[in-house]
Amino acid sequence: MGNVRDDLSPRRRQAALLALALGGFGIGLAEFAPMGLLPQIAQGLRPRLWAHSHSQAITAAGWMITVYALGVMVGAPAIAILAARVSRTLLAISLLVSFAVGSLASAMAPSFGLELAARFLAGLPHGAYFGVAGSAAATLIGPGGRARGYAVVLSGLTAANVVGTPLVAGLGQVTTWRVAFLVIAGVFGLAVAAVWSLVPSLPASGGSPRAELSVFRSRRMWFVAATVAVGFAGFFAVYTYIAPVTTHLAGLSTSAVPWVLATAGLGMSVGVAFGGHAADRSPRRALISGQACVVAAIALFAVIARNPVGLFVGVFLVGATALFTAPAIQSRLIDVAPGAELMGAAVNQSASNLANSLGAALGGVAISVGFGYSGPAIIAVVVGALGLVLFSLSFRMGDRSPVEGELVSA
Repeated sequence: MGNVRDDLSPRRRQAALLALALGGFGIGLAEFAPMGLLPQIAQGLRPRLWAHSHSQAITAAGWMITVYALGVMVGAPAIAILAARVSRTLLAISLLVSFAVGSLASAMAPSFGLELAARFLAGLPHGAYFGVAGSAAATLIGPGGRARGYAVVLSGLTAANVVGTPLVAGLGQVTTWRVAFLVIAGVFGLAVAAVWSLVPSLPASGGSPRAELSVFRSRRMWFVAATVAVGFAGFFAVYTYIAPVTTHLAGLSTSAVPWVLATAGLGMSVGVAFGGHAADRSPRRALISGQACVVAAIALFAVIARNPVGLFVGVFLVGATALFTAPAIQSRLIDVAPGAELMGAAVNQSASNLANSLGAALGGVAISVGFGYSGPAIIAVVVGALGLVLFSLSFRMGDRSPVEGELVSA
């Protein structure tokens, strides 16, 4: 793997990293753009419920976010097992093709039920792509660059939230939400071409189906994964309902939603840029301090989001603090999955999207029981604080290595 890196010129290596990040950009659009279009999707696919209650229709449309996350949870570990010995470059290309097909299906679904099915299918390759592309990027960067490799791919996702998601959401508002999904499919088509032409042939990660499966014998891995699901749920509880918070709580027009999304994305880009370097130096410090900042940022958001200026400040801070922790979380789960790098990365994505599903569901419950659009932030503070406690406990745990059977200190 080092020879592959040494054979590339610096310019070619940078182009290959950008190609992998373009896939992350498409994933950012696929995951987050629908959040900015929930009112339009609710009106288009649940017209009767929309006529009865806008808030109930938006809550129902939030299931699109939940089922996408469930698709990630199912697909990430399954693909990690089945594709453990597949070339990482070929696997990345195959996953991007799957994304393109799933996005096309989402654009064409004639009913809400079929839309949910399409979103589930679109979510299946999500986690595996971040695992394989992050591993490939780390190989291209060189020794000591594991967290930065993941951060490179994740930077595509955060860039999507700065530029792509607001533009696609705005396009969906002035045309239809179906056009937005067609654009997302087109981005994945470009990513397929870029990875195909720019990323050198990289061998499989070196794991095996047996080694990948052995991870599930680790109690520590299960605990860390559950902690990620809880810790990140607060972020998704806030972010899922950012469109109605903007229009109903802060009193801004729908045209402001793309700008709010862009501000959140800018915060994510800043957070992940610093988080990758911090995690390569000390994952523990980056994770614990980062999660504490997440809780503080969400608490501040809950207080100031009713004010338009406060809304923009709040979403920037929530995005920055949440994504600061992401590279450290990736490194942590790979550390507790020795010999199974793809599965460690896949479990991270499954756990993060369980957080997505949990956060969207809890936020919807908070709205529906009468807390209004400030309810998701209140819930987010509680689950974020619980996540901080669990992250701290996870570093005090010991477990037996699933590969060697020897005690591994936390």
